Amino acid sequence: MDAACSPPAPPALPPATHLLYLHGFRSSPRSFKAQRLAAHLAVHHPQVHWACPQLPASPAAAWALIETTVAGWPADTAAVVGSSLGGFYATRLAAQRGFRAVLINPAVDPARDLARHIGEHPAWHDPAQRIFFRPEYVEELRALATGALPHPGRVLLIAATGDEVLDWREMVARYPGSRHHVVPGSDHGLSDFDAHLPALLAHLGLACGDLAKVCQAG
Repeated sequence: MDAACSPPAPPALPPATHLLYLHGFRSSPRSFKAQRLAAHLAVHHPQVHWACPQLPASPAAAWALIETTVAGWPADTAAVVGSSLGGFYATRLAAQRGFRAVLINPAVDPARDLARHIGEHPAWHDPAQRIFFRPEYVEELRALATGALPHPGRVLLIAATGDEVLDWREMVARYPGSRHHVVPGSDHGLSDFDAHLPALLAHLGLACGDLAKVCQAG
């Protein structure tokens, strides 16, 4: 079954010139979605300024790094893609700076969800590296929570009904007025990411190009 999109796209903005990717909890810039997107931009949109920083475990430190990374970026042509916890940060960035945003299975209430994960964890892409989620990080997440978005039409939500970590219905309810690209099945990591890359790129005002070529090259 194809993904369902609603409501219609907002009035067109200029194509994105700057793009920030924010990874999820225990993830890194080595995320396959980040690498797929970076590879596509390098081939088809090399003019787009790309940033994908390694976010610290501390939400306050992560937010400070995000603000530093996008300092001076133009609001009308800057965009952010956030996955899971990165989607929570991307929501705040969209609210504060008016950036276009693509949220992939975003964490709606990470303070609630991650309170169960206080302690030490292996990093997804390097099990030898350890991440320690401290109790005070829960309060840092609460401090970063964002209310209603001032420009909901600038947000595209990609929510998988097969997400085994977060509830896609909670995601849809969190973003009224935004575009909802609901993916039947799939999973939290959106392992069929390539199938949804055209919707992501369209939201950013970027042509899809030859996705098959990028996939084969990857």
